[in-house]
Amino acid sequence: MRLSFLEPLYAEPGPFASVYLDTSRNVEHPERAIALRWGRLRESLSRQGSDRALLNVLEEVVGADTEVPGVHGQAIFAAHGTLVLDGELPRPPEHDSARYSTLPDAMPLVTQHVPGIPYMAVVVHYGGLPTAETHGWVTLEAETGTWPASTVTPGERLHRRVAVATWHRTSLRLGHRLDERARRAHADSVVVGGDEWACNVLIRRLPHTLRDKVVRVGGRTPTDTGRALLEPQLDGVFRGRMAAHDRELVDIFIGRRALHGPMTEGLAATVAALQRGQVAALLLNRPPGSSLRLWAGPQPTQLALSEAELMSFGVRAPREERADEALVRALVGTGAELVLVPESELRLYEGVGALLRYTDPGTPT
Repeated sequence: MRLSFLEPLYAEPGPFASVYLDTSRNVEHPERAIALRWGRLRESLSRQGSDRALLNVLEEVVGADTEVPGVHGQAIFAAHGTLVLDGELPRPPEHDSARYSTLPDAMPLVTQHVPGIPYMAVVVHYGGLPTAETHGWVTLEAETGTWPASTVTPGERLHRRVAVATWHRTSLRLGHRLDERARRAHADSVVVGGDEWACNVLIRRLPHTLRDKVVRVGGRTPTDTGRALLEPQLDGVFRGRMAAHDRELVDIFIGRRALHGPMTEGLAATVAALQRGQVAALLLNRPPGSSLRLWAGPQPTQLALSEAELMSFGVRAPREERADEALVRALVGTGAELVLVPESELRLYEGVGALLRYTDPGTPT
C-alpha cells in the first residue's frame, strides 16, 4: 500500500493535533451527538497544550462531512493554526480520540485504508422479461474505487441507459468501455450485481481479461445511497483478503528470505534499514502498540532504538516518540510502501520485516 496520500501531513513540522471522531449520520440528532463528542475532545486537546486558534480550525471542519450518509468517521489533522488533512473513515473509530504531539497520529488512518484493494463495481438493472424482443430499458452504473476507503468517498460513476432491444449489441461496446476503466484503476476484481439476465448478457461480452476478474453477487443493489456501489456486497467479497499488489510483495519477501536476498526482519534490523533509506516496503503483522517507543529526530530517517544511537549520528536533542508515528513518517518520507500481513499468511520475527531497495556491506542483518 502506497502512502502518498499522507504527504501533506509531513510538509510542515509539528506539533500536530490529530482527531479521530465518529461522525455517523444513522442516529437521531447526529449534529448534537457529534457536537458532544467534539466538546470532550476539544477539552482534552486544550489540556494537552493546543491553543485556541488550533482548536477553532479543527472545530470548523468537525462534522462538516454532512454529504456522507450512514456509518463513518472523520480523521482531522492540524498544525500551527492550519488544517493539514481532513479524511473520511469507512468505519467509525473504536474510540473517539484527540492527540497533541510532535508527530501526527496517522497509523489509525492508514489501517482504515487497508487492504486497499482496487476494484470496479457494476450494477445492471432491468425489470422486464428476459428477452431482447420486448420494450423497456436496461440501466447500467459502474464505479471504480479502492476498498474500503471508497465506501465513503465514491469515485466518478458511469451511467448508461440502453433500450433492451439493443442490449446484446450495445453491451459489447460497453464491455470495452468498462475494460478501459478497470485497466486505469488497476482493478483486482469486477463485482457485478443486478438483474440476472441482463448481467449474463454483459458478462459474456466482456473482454476475456476482464471477464476473468468478475465476481457475481446477489442481494439488493440500490444505486442512490450516496455510498459506494454494492457496498454491502463489497464487504463480503473483500473482507479478509489482501490486495494483489500486497500479496505479490509478500511472495517476494518469502522468496528472498529463503534465498537470503535483499530483505530484513526484526525491529532492530528494519529500523537500521529505514535509517539508510533502503526500505522499499515495510511488512507488519500488526500496527505497533502505543507503548512501543523509538527515538526520533527532525528528519524522517532519523529514528533509532536508543537516544545514544541517534545522538551518535549527530542528531541533537532527539525525542522519544511512539513507534507507529515514527514509522509512518519514515515510510512517507522515503517513499516506502506498507503491507499489513496476517500472521496466518506470514509470521515475521518481532512482527516486522522489510523488502530492501538495495544491499551493501553496511546493510544490517
